[in-house]
Order: sequence, then C-alpha cells, then structure tokens
Amino acid sequence: MTNATEDRYGALPRVGPHTLTSRVLQSPMAGITDAPFRKLARRFGAALAASEMTTADTRLWQTAKSRHRLDIDSDASPRVVQIAGSEPAQLAIAARAVVDRGADIVDINMGCPAKKVCKKLAGSALLQDEPLVGRILDAVVAAVEVPVTLKTRIGWDLEHRNIARVAVMAENAGIQALAVHGRSRACKYGGQAQFEDIAAVCDALSIPVFANGDIDSAARAEAVMSATGAAGVMVGRATQGQPWLLESMVARLAGGAPVAPLPIEKSHAIVRDHLDDLHAFYGERKGVLMARKHLNWYCRTFGITDQTRRELLRLHEQDAQREMAFRLFNGADGKDSLAA
Repeated sequence: MTNATEDRYGALPRVGPHTLTSRVLQSPMAGITDAPFRKLARRFGAALAASEMTTADTRLWQTAKSRHRLDIDSDASPRVVQIAGSEPAQLAIAARAVVDRGADIVDINMGCPAKKVCKKLAGSALLQDEPLVGRILDAVVAAVEVPVTLKTRIGWDLEHRNIARVAVMAENAGIQALAVHGRSRACKYGGQAQFEDIAAVCDALSIPVFANGDIDSAARAEAVMSATGAAGVMVGRATQGQPWLLESMVARLAGGAPVAPLPIEKSHAIVRDHLDDLHAFYGERKGVLMARKHLNWYCRTFGITDQTRRELLRLHEQDAQREMAFRLFNGADGKDSLAA
C-alpha cells in the first residue's frame, strides 16, 4: 500500500466525493442491517453499510418499522439509505427526504427478490421494464446532489439476463457505483452466483462495480475479485452470526497480514454488546423480538445445542433473554455451558 487511498489493486474505490476505506461493503438486508448491525459492520471494516430497504412511499414513514429503518443518526459517514419503489416521482421525493435526514448516499434497490416487493413491481421486478428503470434512475439522480448508487441482479431470470444493458443505462444516468448480485430474481438465493455476468459489467463501466453473492470467506472474496475485476465485494448473509468475518476480508483484499481468529472471549463480548444495543435501540418488547434472529445465528456459529437455543429463543422478557444470553456467551470455552 503506497498511501491511504491505495492498496494492492490500485486506487481505492470512490463513490462521488467519498474515497472508501476498504473494498468490502455490507449488503443491506431487510430486518437485519439495522443501526446496531451497521455499527458492527463498520467496526469490522465495511466501507459502507446501507440501511435496510425503505419504502419510497413517505406516507408510510410514520410507522415504527420505518422510523427504525430511517434512524441513521448513529451511523458513521458516509451514511447510506436504500430506497425501493416503482414510481419515479415518488422515488425522487423519497431521495430528497432521506438526504434531508442526513443521508450522504442514496441507494436504489432493484435487487430484492421477495414476492411482496416484486408484486408491487419494485425490487428486482423492475428488471422486466427497462424503460421504467431508466426513468427511475434519471429521476432520482436529478433529485439530489449526493451520489446515487444502485443495487441490482443480473436479470429477471437466467433466460433474460439484461444486466449489461441496465448497467450501461445506470452509468449514463449518473449512478456513481453499482452492486450486482450474481443471480436472477427467479433464482432467489438458490444455485450459484454467475460471476461472468458481473465481469462483463466491470469491463463495460468506468464507475465502481461491487460483486455480490456467495462471498463467505476472505479467500472467496479474493477469488471473486480475481474472477470479475470488480472494485470490491458486497457481503450479505455470510455476516449473520459472524459480523467479524468482514475484518478478514478487508485485510485479505488490502494485502495485509491475515487476521487471526477472534479469541472466544472477544467474540462473545461482541454478542453481548450487540444484544444490549438491540435492546436499547428497539426497547423492551421489540428488542427481544429483533434479538431472536441474531441470537439464533450466534448460537449456530458457536455450536450451542438445539435444545438450549430453542430455550433461549422462547424467552419473552428482556431481562430473562439478557441473563441467559450472557450466561451462554460468557467468554468461556465456547461450548454450551447450559447444556447440562
């Protein structure tokens, strides 16, 4: 590394005026990448960690769910908010609104494969209508002065892989960076990511392209970089229950020394801190519910027995959940200390 803006691949990616601190991004995931999780992602080196996908219908922003999703006050800069919808004017209004709330970058979702999103012709369903994609990109870019980025897939299905056209359209519209999941909408999360499609996009564009899909280790991140020529990688499901995985990827891509595995006492402390953050962020009842999915993943990561894991996930009171979790993740030998 010759200076703070370069690594072994050359200049670090830029998104508008923002030079990124690494080549690893945390993928936005609905119901998962809330403020407490984004805090962890940035702690372990993710250069960007976008908010959960937020509806572009600002009339719905008064719900508790939307208020939490739009809470970026504690996020490290650059703050990224992802919006989703199918109406260009509505998305433009939403983009201006999130910038007013402090967003440094606006991300447009055209990659979500969820049925409830696609049936509204949002998310990856938009890939079926390229003229509409163009109108949305033009409207959002024109609406704000901050950089606009795009998260998308390679197409609606494997027979209609139109990412090459969509990517060129995006760059021409003024999109500042592109993240491409190497699956079609029809694939959802099955099969294997098609990295050759991402490589073709990287060859065609001058803006940073981030490869997404099936990146679950530092070695895999490096292999995907080599296969695609991407500016970096975006990591999603692999960080569930092990957000510290990002740190090893950052180090591997930067060409630094390998990151040693976290001692059990440190990784357990991260679990405990995460649980406290979730309780503080959501409050008594909601905090317990939101913590369950993360505790489930942590239990699987650390080999907690199914019986004990189910016992933990059945708890309804915040104090009881915290007490049992703190006994399980207590920095001991990493085994299920409550199994007996």
